[in-house]
Amino acid sequence: MWKLFRFLRPYRALIALVMILILLQALAELYLPTLMADIVNNGVQLGDTAYIWRMGALMLGITLLGTGVAVGASFYASRISSSFGRIVRGKVFAHVERFSLQEFGEIGTASLITRTTNDINQVQQVLMMMLRLMVMAPMMCIGGIIMALYKDAELTLVLLVALPVLAGAIWLITSKGMPYFKAIQKKLDRLNLVLREGLTGIRVIRSFNRTEHEVKRFEQSNRDLMETAVKINQIMAVMMPLMMLIMNLSTIAIVWFGAHRIDDGAMNVGDLMAFIQYAMQIMFSLLMFSMMFVMVPRASVSASRINEVLEKHPAISDDAAGGMQTGSRPAEGVLEFDGVSFNYPGAERPALSGISFRANPGEVTAIIGGTGSGKTTLLHMIPRFFDAAGGSVRIDGKDVREWPQEELRGSISLVPQKSVLFTGTIADNIRYGKEDASDDEVRKAAETAQALDFITAMPEGFDSKLDQGGANLSGGQKQRLSIARALVRRPKLYLFDDSFSALDYKTDAKLRAALKGETTDATVIIVAQRVSTVMDADRIIVLDEGQIAGIGNHKELMEGCGVYREIVASQLSEEEIA
Repeated sequence: MWKLFRFLRPYRALIALVMILILLQALAELYLPTLMADIVNNGVQLGDTAYIWRMGALMLGITLLGTGVAVGASFYASRISSSFGRIVRGKVFAHVERFSLQEFGEIGTASLITRTTNDINQVQQVLMMMLRLMVMAPMMCIGGIIMALYKDAELTLVLLVALPVLAGAIWLITSKGMPYFKAIQKKLDRLNLVLREGLTGIRVIRSFNRTEHEVKRFEQSNRDLMETAVKINQIMAVMMPLMMLIMNLSTIAIVWFGAHRIDDGAMNVGDLMAFIQYAMQIMFSLLMFSMMFVMVPRASVSASRINEVLEKHPAISDDAAGGMQTGSRPAEGVLEFDGVSFNYPGAERPALSGISFRANPGEVTAIIGGTGSGKTTLLHMIPRFFDAAGGSVRIDGKDVREWPQEELRGSISLVPQKSVLFTGTIADNIRYGKEDASDDEVRKAAETAQALDFITAMPEGFDSKLDQGGANLSGGQKQRLSIARALVRRPKLYLFDDSFSALDYKTDAKLRAALKGETTDATVIIVAQRVSTVMDADRIIVLDEGQIAGIGNHKELMEGCGVYREIVASQLSEEEIA
């Protein structure tokens, strides 16, 4: 957890101010019992009313001062902890944005959400408590012991028995609860995962009548989390009654022995009253520590999970050579695969093996193959979502690993297999590809993507609002907006990952015809399942189990590639093939 506190450096002055305010609060609280003892000893016993009023006014003034500094300390402690949470959340989010797909797979999206929200909140709350209690508690404990010794050293022997018993009880209870604190965060991850799957997959769940099954899954995870939380609370619930029992027994012992001290004339009544208050302050300071013992273990688990994210280095990053060459980006867009192979971690066989081809500007290169043949994996290697295990992927003769990622991806437009849209207007989503795109550029991109008709038919046109994930659009409409977002960028490489699957054949044909006029100077790679989508490509690459089964145009492949003929025969009639 201490590693995270390096983000508090900008607030060192405020932390020092909080320490000073808490010191003043502690001094005020420690001085009040002595003033009360003086009022009893010198005012009440001697019948000096003026002295009582004078000391009473002083007590009121010190109380108000203590209240003021306590409010100030709480305000600044809250401000520091909230700012700390904001900084850490920003650091985690920025770091996660640099992760490759491998890191997302290792940690999991649900866990990353929990770590960025709940875990940071846990550490933030403990920081606020630490700024107050971990400073206040030792001050009150040490100060209380000194003042108790000053009032009566012999009576302090009672505390020598009570304090170790109290500390031992706190340690025993917190040690029992520690394993559960570590388990509860993992169970929260599980609950978040089930909830996320249940909400994002609601259409599939309802279409297969699996609502009851998902409710049971959620109830099981929810109950598991609840049972762990209840066990923690049951253990911690013992703490307060036990503490109060020890404190009350200590008070009885102090009164018993103090009464004998008063009878012997070795102690005044006011001093005994002050001693009892100092004993309570000492014990309450230990209770403050116990509260920290409850919170710190859970926060420590959360902090280690946050540090795990921050210390995880992305598997794909700019190397020293590539990272220095900023300001340049692919100028032509010539794409080459040279003996490329790739393995997913733990896979039995390579996802890609011996892939070699060249795609030139002004040409359309299509990739087709069966499910699991490696089409999307091949496409994802171009923008470096994955790095080749063997061979190289080159753009303009230079390995993509030598290009800075920002420059490389700035020259590529990818339309993913699953359309991803963001909340905001239609124009905002298209401008996601180019922030400074003019209205004419946005409109032109939408027209080329065959999206202009349905956009203009909407009441607010390009200013129409989209729901989360574009839920208020059909699959084909979302796909066309994704294509428009790619087109507005006008890059050197276009990557279409099965991006026409939700379109009808007529719209598919019109869109591909419109694309030809817009991509004459760019390299176009199309991954598709439909033969009709790839038939007119300049070059078709047929993949089979991660290897190239054939390269050529439609006519050449029909003559010399059995895998391609099988795919064509499965989709087209004999008349269409002829």
